[in-house]
Amino acid sequence: MTKEQLYNELDYVNHSREKRLHYAHLVINNPKLITILLEILFNFDDKISCKAAWVLEFVCGEQLELMIPYLDTFTNNLTKVHLDSAVRPVAKICEYLTKAYYSKTENKIKGKLHNIHKEKITEACFDWMLNDEKIAPKAYAMNSLFLLGKEKAWIHPELIMILERDFKMQSSGYKARARHILQKIGL
Repeated sequence: MTKEQLYNELDYVNHSREKRLHYAHLVINNPKLITILLEILFNFDDKISCKAAWVLEFVCGEQLELMIPYLDTFTNNLTKVHLDSAVRPVAKICEYLTKAYYSKTENKIKGKLHNIHKEKITEACFDWMLNDEKIAPKAYAMNSLFLLGKEKAWIHPELIMILERDFKMQSSGYKARARHILQKIGL
């Protein structure tokens, strides 16, 4: 499938789980399409980039290891994603990666998610926490930062400061997640 063909196919993706899963399986069955999917995703101002992000999120939810050859590309472009509908799935993929990396269960991500990748995920997550993003990316970022803070001592104090500062101004969903993260940190 060419980039143009995949781009045209992505126009049929909608918010339904069925459509996202259908196209995710198309990619899972032909992993070379991930390169094209990432190219479309990182065409930051194109509305179709959001649909590429939705599909990639489902690919990662089903078979996260398929992202291993693309970790450099993915993490190098994280902070450039700005459309709301693309930020949420990209933040979710970051959460998938950090959960896999810090999992007690052995997996391939542990050996392939390097410090540079974790640094870029950390940077993107703090950007999402500080920017005017919706609750979902912030919630995924909180979880990722909590896990990353187990390894980097400076992350938890910064995360605590942001959570406490923004607590009163945020939604009940944000507050619930923030309380949960603060409890896990030990506050």
